[in-house]
Amino acid sequence: MAKHILVVDDDTLLRRSLSLQLEQAGYRVSPAENAEDALAIAQRDRPDLILLDIGLPGMDGLEAMRQFQKEGDVPIVFVTARRRELDTILGLELGADDYITKPFNPDVLLAHVKAVLRRSARQIEPPPGGDPLVVGDLVIDPPAHTVTVAGQHIDLTSREFALLHTLALEAGRILTIDDLIRRVWGAEYIGEQQVVYVHIRWLREKIEADPQNPVRIVNVRGVGYKLIPHPD
Repeated sequence: MAKHILVVDDDTLLRRSLSLQLEQAGYRVSPAENAEDALAIAQRDRPDLILLDIGLPGMDGLEAMRQFQKEGDVPIVFVTARRRELDTILGLELGADDYITKPFNPDVLLAHVKAVLRRSARQIEPPPGGDPLVVGDLVIDPPAHTVTVAGQHIDLTSREFALLHTLALEAGRILTIDDLIRRVWGAEYIGEQQVVYVHIRWLREKIEADPQNPVRIVNVRGVGYKLIPHPD
């Protein structure tokens, strides 16, 4: 199975370039433009490695690393434009596994990624699968990639599964269209709201008793969607 790399950088062109290079090298990539989105993605889909920009807007890379470390032991490679060694040294002391400064040669970056993944494979045992996520009579088992509704197995595509899992992680709370795009598709899809509408419709057809009158995935007009626990 392809290793999952989370690319966190607010530079759209660089994020796209990194994602393409890594995908061409055989990795599975999730892009995020800020730390908050990256943490949400990692909670849903655990990465094997995180490429993390230090100079992020909002929560910076150093604080983001502290948050990632609370969630588990995932190797982190800092990508930074800052030449001052203080940030890098501080980052490594806090637990980052490596760093690379911009601009960089793509081959050099891939070499860093491969080296960190090799070290990680030797040092880190596979994480436990964890308990299934239960929302009323809806049960999501991420390691097994299965979903049941009222005990009945539901077949979902990988994107449908990711969308439902994202909603379930914050059941009862409204997630905006842009929230869903960033967490499920990546910030590059911002503005393409139709992709969310279509996948919501497909999900409803699979998990709602009456897709035309949904009671699980509810639209809050002008705001977004939320998953409502249905009595089991």
